[in-house]
Amino acid sequence: MDVHEVVEETLARLSDGDGVWISSFTAAELHARADEIDPARPLAGVPFAVKDNIDVAGLPTTAACPDFAYRPERNAPVVQRLLDAGAIAVGKTNLDQFATGLTGARSPYGSPESVFGGGLISGGSSSGSAVAVANGAVRFALGTDTAGSGRVPAALNGIVGIKPTRGLLSTLGVVPACRSLDCVSVFAPDLGTADRVMRTAAGPVAGDPWSRTGRRPLISAPRVGVPESLDFFGDAGQEKAFARFTGDVTVDIGPLLEAGDLLYRGPWVAERLADLDDFLKTHPDSVLPVTRRILETGYAFSAADAFRAQHRLRELRMAADWIWQKTDVLVLPTIGTTYTHAEIAEDPIGRNLNLGRYTQFANLLDMAAVTVPNGFTADGRPASLTLFGPAFSDETLMLFARSLTVNDSTAPPRTSPPAAAGGTTG
Repeated sequence: MDVHEVVEETLARLSDGDGVWISSFTAAELHARADEIDPARPLAGVPFAVKDNIDVAGLPTTAACPDFAYRPERNAPVVQRLLDAGAIAVGKTNLDQFATGLTGARSPYGSPESVFGGGLISGGSSSGSAVAVANGAVRFALGTDTAGSGRVPAALNGIVGIKPTRGLLSTLGVVPACRSLDCVSVFAPDLGTADRVMRTAAGPVAGDPWSRTGRRPLISAPRVGVPESLDFFGDAGQEKAFARFTGDVTVDIGPLLEAGDLLYRGPWVAERLADLDDFLKTHPDSVLPVTRRILETGYAFSAADAFRAQHRLRELRMAADWIWQKTDVLVLPTIGTTYTHAEIAEDPIGRNLNLGRYTQFANLLDMAAVTVPNGFTADGRPASLTLFGPAFSDETLMLFARSLTVNDSTAPPRTSPPAAAGGTTG
């Protein structure tokens, strides 16, 4: 398909779904970009979206807070690498304000619904990025993932979500949530596209103190672990969907869950204030009440609390590391249950914690993760798996993910994403 045809098809889909986009380039700007593209580049003509807490020159960065918005002078390095590879940045997508939440229902720009409808939440905080991929507006999208924001929306929209090892993708030019834990994530309709985007965007960036490199040996036949027990919050459909998957060994994930609890119930919530404290104090009414309520819990923690939590996390990390003595890949359901927007409105904080039950420990424990669809429940809701490994096991996780197949005739249809110019559809 000609690159200008790709642009036109993308433009035609920008109105699909309410609350997905915050801003976008004009048709003239996108066609001008198309004229500049070298067709020999690895991502030539591939349209993509960027979560609106990541800088894209020419568009404002809002973090879903209009009064916080600024206009960056340059692209975030991770965006620039994709542009250099020939991809076309279409615009900025909606998110839970300041990337604080897993529901997709915490934005003044609207609350996107899952592509599967029925009032189902899209998941957050990278809500718009996931929906823009799932509804076919773009071929891939960038999100961020601190507590599960690159995995929960993927699960709720039936797509692939990559939460790489911390530091593999630079977080320069990203509005911090928890700076020590933040990751840039990748959404795609398939593993091939996700892998190509990761290989293009990854690598150290000068001046980024959180940038890292590393690689573990590729394991072609990994030992696969599954939890000894799980809580599906009364959702028999999700429980049955996960039961379709079997592993080689069972493991105790208690240390992982306790570590995850430290993120929102411990002093790591105070790390969000390290970057947002001044804005929160000077513009309290600019922040959504639920977001402000969460951020303000950070004021209750002392420096001693922070050190105690760090000491406990070190103990939990040692316990978690024993998992990798008997397994190479740990497989969990991405989420234990799904919620509608109405259900989230009834209990926005408690049900948000449920959504993060099997995701929010990953960055605290320095794990890599890959989320893939796992068919559907009998009533048509999406199910999903997340594969975990230790830091720098990303290639093993991708290889194992490619070996998985889902055979579920209850799968509802989804719109196919647009083809990319030059045949680079993956």
